[in-house]
Amino acid sequence: MALENKIQKLLDLREEAKQGGGSKRIESQHAQGKFTARERIELLLDDGSFEEFDMFVTHRTTDFGLANKKYLSDGVVTGHGTIDGRVVYVFSQDFTVFGGSLSETFALKICKVMDQAMKVGAPVIGINDSGGARIQEGVRSLAGYAEIFERNILASGVIPQISAVFGPCAGGAVYSPALTDFIVMDDNNSYMFVTGPKVTKTVTGEDISTADLGGAQVHGKKSGVVHFIADDEREGIMLIRKLISFLPQNNLEDPPIIDCKDPIDRLEDYLNEIIPEDPNKPYDVLDIIHAIIDEGEFLEIQRNYARNVVIGYARFNGMPVGIVANQPNYLAGVLDIDASRKAARFIRFCDAFNIPIVTLVDVPGFLPGSAQEYGGIIIHGAKLMFAYGEATVPKVTITLRKSYGGAHDVMSSKQLRGDINYAWPSAEIAVMGPAGAVQILEGKNLKLIKDPEEKNAYAKKKEEEYKEKFANPYEAARYGYIDDVIEPRNTRFRIIRALRTLATKKDMNPPKKHGNIPL
Repeated sequence: MALENKIQKLLDLREEAKQGGGSKRIESQHAQGKFTARERIELLLDDGSFEEFDMFVTHRTTDFGLANKKYLSDGVVTGHGTIDGRVVYVFSQDFTVFGGSLSETFALKICKVMDQAMKVGAPVIGINDSGGARIQEGVRSLAGYAEIFERNILASGVIPQISAVFGPCAGGAVYSPALTDFIVMDDNNSYMFVTGPKVTKTVTGEDISTADLGGAQVHGKKSGVVHFIADDEREGIMLIRKLISFLPQNNLEDPPIIDCKDPIDRLEDYLNEIIPEDPNKPYDVLDIIHAIIDEGEFLEIQRNYARNVVIGYARFNGMPVGIVANQPNYLAGVLDIDASRKAARFIRFCDAFNIPIVTLVDVPGFLPGSAQEYGGIIIHGAKLMFAYGEATVPKVTITLRKSYGGAHDVMSSKQLRGDINYAWPSAEIAVMGPAGAVQILEGKNLKLIKDPEEKNAYAKKKEEEYKEKFANPYEAARYGYIDDVIEPRNTRFRIIRALRTLATKKDMNPPKKHGNIPL
């Protein structure tokens, strides 16, 4: 065969591979509002940067009539490219080939790009659109999943791992995204669950739809499994590109710093008046976040889940920073099980990848009640404490208003190695709020007062005395637990200067295999 013919054969095979499961299946994919595996990669990566691996791989199964049903690429497109010029590795499952079901060779392709990503220290992005294990391959398919899971585990904390779910993701398939750092779901066509509606009804008798069991809204609001819900696939892909812009390539690098045109000494006078006079009145902590960060650009994570705490990425003077903030606008900013888990995992990711943490505190305490106690609030609150105490990245804490009880300790206090702890003049740092404190401190005296009006007046007087002592930051500052009390409008400048000072910080944990975080 002449070289010209061999080259033509190569071109023909490449074209065949690009057709996936064929034109009819591609049309069906488009009819559902879904992109194909390769179209997704084209949207995700910089133009012309994609280098594909293993285009000519096919499955090895001869049973159940599969000997004559082979498609090039075998249902997953793998390779590497760039996002804003930075290398990333990708795999994109192709639903047009056997419903995106995972075979032995399908898994080996994914494992290859994950291994390469670990060698060169680059993020891995996986796009999931699969019916699950390829039943015809039996245990080999299950082994393929386990090979992927093991790589997810070993890569954790070494390279960023991001999952997109743009179609079905069920059974064992859900555990690979669950092991990654961030999950994006499309609100229209995606779902995730361990056990589907039919099996659920058979086993438990519960009649539930696919969307109600494992749709994007369920995982974005109730379970907290998903970090971003996108209106469609295009928005989901743009979210991934935005997220990558805040992250380093690996755990040995610093996050990328960009030029900042937003003045570092920009004053926000309205911050001097944003805290209400009434300590029980809410305000939106997002207003403070947008006021102090570069250009007001904040990438909020899990915005619909555990809304009493806000997490996300922003920049200060071009430097990426993770922000954790209590949200007084929702449940008064109290810490509960979900909020503790949400913040703890985010902090551990930031710490693993050298991203400084800025904490904005306004927390009245932990949510009381039997539901929280039975659900293990002690353990879940300890996760947050463990995450802050273990973190060695620069930690800057600003107490805006309330910081009561154990919640004060948990929220990046000086004793959990907070590096620089500021407070606004409105800060209240105490064991508990005035009303509760007076009931304990003056309980015996109050019982002796029989007249209700006199009792109320006495209680109010003692509450004012308590407020005078603790409803300000100076008692904590007197002991050095607060480094400085700052004017609210200067917050941006003080944070930036703190981060500059901490840029060369070195902090080490005791040598050990790993800690035993209270899971």
